Amino acid sequence: MNSSLPRRLLAELMGTALLVAVVVGSGIAAQQLSPDDTGLQLLENSMATVFGLAALILMFGPVSGAHFNPVVSLADWFLGRRAGTGLSLPEVGAYTVAQVVGGIGGAVLANLMFDLDAVTISAKDRVTGGHLLAEVVATAGLVALIFALVRSGRGALAAPAVGGYIGAAYWFTSSTSFANPAVTIGRVFSDTFAGIAPGSVAPFVLAQLVGAVLGVLLILALYPAAGVRRR
Repeated sequence: MNSSLPRRLLAELMGTALLVAVVVGSGIAAQQLSPDDTGLQLLENSMATVFGLAALILMFGPVSGAHFNPVVSLADWFLGRRAGTGLSLPEVGAYTVAQVVGGIGGAVLANLMFDLDAVTISAKDRVTGGHLLAEVVATAGLVALIFALVRSGRGALAAPAVGGYIGAAYWFTSSTSFANPAVTIGRVFSDTFAGIAPGSVAPFVLAQLVGAVLGVLLILALYPAAGVRRR
């Protein structure tokens, strides 16, 4: 990434905003189109997310790396710190702010596109033991996938691979795979199909951080040269 930091932050803000708009907007559309079939709603929501996420990675990846996710940015710093190939800690902080602001903005945008109030705080409580375990699993898998691709020289496959993984994780995890603190916070601001109650955010984010640690440990075990400067 040779882009200036302001350009990268703009890409992260816009990318995360559009990602949340895709997730929340398709959830609202699914509720309206299939009001009596929750399974069909999830299918519609997940399919839109698969295609939308892949497109956004292709659009913004060359500028910022298309993290759209604080735990990915944090893992990028940790795995690249020895070789100086990842983000610096101040950049991680800046990316995180841009991602969270983008996530909130994306939820507001989705609400407005469907003629809802700009901000409607979700009342959907998602905290159960199963949901939190699912977030650990979903986030660990996401982090491991991304950095396995990068460390094995297959980064060009990130768009379809990450989109496909998230689409699958919608269905094999009970939490529908938030796997992203910025998206989790953004989804608080829409009391719709994809929303999450404010009280569920802290446990979800903690589970996502645990998942990120496990994902990084898996990468270090599978790719022990990750982040080491090659001679």
